[in-house]
Amino acid sequence: MEETSLHFKALLLANEERNAYGLRYNDYERYRKHCANRTHRLRSSLKMTHGKGREFKKLPPIKVENIKEGYLQLLLLEAERAWTYSRELNAQSTSPANKERSAGLRRNATSRFRRATNWATQLLSHCQSLFSTNRLSAESLVQATVYTLILNGRFLSNRFDYDSALVQLCVARTLLDELAARAATSRDQALATAFADEIGPEIRYCAHELGNTKAYDVDAIVSEIASKHKNEIVDGYDNLVRKLTEETAGGAEAERKKLKPVLWEGEPIPIRNPELVDVLLKVQEAEAKLQETPAEKQSAESRSPSGKKGKVGKGTRSKRGVAAYDAILLALSDAEEVARKLVETQQLSGGTLTSAAGTRDIHFVHAYIVYQLLARRIQRDLLLILTLLHQSQSTSHHPHNRSANVAGPSKPKKEQVDARLFPAVVKLLDTIIQSLTQMRTLSVVDDSPDLATAVDARVSFTKARRCRYLARCYIPVKKYAEALTLMQHGSLHLREAQSTLTLLLSEDADPISTLEPLFYPLTIDDITHLEEELSSDSLQCKKDWFAFNGGATTAEGVKPHKKPLFFDIALNYVQLDMERLQGRAGKQVETPTVAASAAPAAFVASKQAQAQPESERKNLVTKAKVEEIQRPETPEPSGPAKAGLSSLLGGWWGRR
Repeated sequence: MEETSLHFKALLLANEERNAYGLRYNDYERYRKHCANRTHRLRSSLKMTHGKGREFKKLPPIKVENIKEGYLQLLLLEAERAWTYSRELNAQSTSPANKERSAGLRRNATSRFRRATNWATQLLSHCQSLFSTNRLSAESLVQATVYTLILNGRFLSNRFDYDSALVQLCVARTLLDELAARAATSRDQALATAFADEIGPEIRYCAHELGNTKAYDVDAIVSEIASKHKNEIVDGYDNLVRKLTEETAGGAEAERKKLKPVLWEGEPIPIRNPELVDVLLKVQEAEAKLQETPAEKQSAESRSPSGKKGKVGKGTRSKRGVAAYDAILLALSDAEEVARKLVETQQLSGGTLTSAAGTRDIHFVHAYIVYQLLARRIQRDLLLILTLLHQSQSTSHHPHNRSANVAGPSKPKKEQVDARLFPAVVKLLDTIIQSLTQMRTLSVVDDSPDLATAVDARVSFTKARRCRYLARCYIPVKKYAEALTLMQHGSLHLREAQSTLTLLLSEDADPISTLEPLFYPLTIDDITHLEEELSSDSLQCKKDWFAFNGGATTAEGVKPHKKPLFFDIALNYVQLDMERLQGRAGKQVETPTVAASAAPAAFVASKQAQAQPESERKNLVTKAKVEEIQRPETPEPSGPAKAGLSSLLGGWWGRR
């Protein structure tokens, strides 16, 4: 078929304009003003204005050969403007503030809706003329036909003509199914599916009002009614569908834009929104690039959650293997944002009108995307931990570091580890625990008992790894008690992980191993290996602690010196020569007075001090200063000591 000159898709343009300018959140006024501005700009660019001032100039009829794509857009936006104004007036009529003039508002809404159908009918007639002259494709004509049928069906439903409305909507639904089945790209398929989901509740309502007992079965109603009236409503229906099939025969370029089936537990997840298809296509491309990287190919062989030593590829040793996850994480973040906005839109609309009965809705799709995002984030963090540990091992086994161990192989020395390594590993493990905890709260995980059990086991296992590396952060600073306590906590987490993992029937029944992507492999052997490493680290920590200070709980390993009780008692009975001590401490005393009874003792003490070395004399001076500052002056006795029995037994009856 020869190439057409116009590419106008009514459903695509209407969907983009509605979602971008307020109709997603039921803001009819904003969308109406946007449509008014767009129509004014289109009329000015096409030179189709009605003159200036108050004089109205009617436009001449447009010939088919002179129709441009902008004129078709103008007709569509005029129909959208009138339809949106009708919805806005209906919403105002239900407000309690407009109770008195609600009837007038409803009449105005009906007139605006009728004007919208007139604009849509003009659009369809021009599209049919262009299709007959091969200037418009069959897909564009089908979309214009569907748009007109939907507006007519809604107008008839508002006029309580449910029989005619049901016929119009069923034929539109049939054409939408044809578009979805023969779509060249996944975006076109999602666009047709979105409009089909939108009119599905309206078909069910019309059938219910007509007394159909099986109004819930929309597909059966559509197939029954559309087969009878499709040729009456659409001229040349069979010929139009045949040309649509010929045009949409996909090629290599169309296959690249096809979205791969999104599966969860073996069942497909329907993607029913064009915006979501766009971001998921980017995710698909990023995953394809990630699988081509050497790090991803070797990760299944080299990655081990327990930190086992294995053959690590060159792509894993470098940070380029870790950076390969940035593109897919960015694409998944965009997909999560789009899905979250769609969920908010559905919640604001007050129902699940956009999801078909018996299918997985947008809430499920959002939870699935969040699961994929968290899984890829955990996968990246695990690969980063493996890269850091491998780089530290390669640094410690560097040829320049082997010369120190050549002389004495019988005395192995501890490897020098960068002090920043273990804190960095602990930080990454904290992020993994946070991601696993968030994953556990997702509805897709909570609804599957086996998957929830597998996630709980990995949370406990990651906590055990975190305790191990956090304990290795305390050992270099000689805090062995804290390190041993953390290792004991790690052993408890390992027991919990082992008991949780045994709840599954077998290792093959682990749901994380069957889902895509396989981001965190975990087996009983990994738990056993980490338990052995914890026990060996604990034994080595105890040996180092005993060699350091004999197992004492204080950091110095020596109890603080306690002054004997004798010195506290002696000062109550012996008078110290404070002036002499101050003089020896280097302090000048203006009127030195020495008691006669203390002179011989002071003289002997001074001779002994002179005979001592200089270092000991400095120590005495320092001790004298401390005693001068800390000890109060000894009070003198109130009277002369009495001889006799009372003086000997004065400690019993007290001093007077």
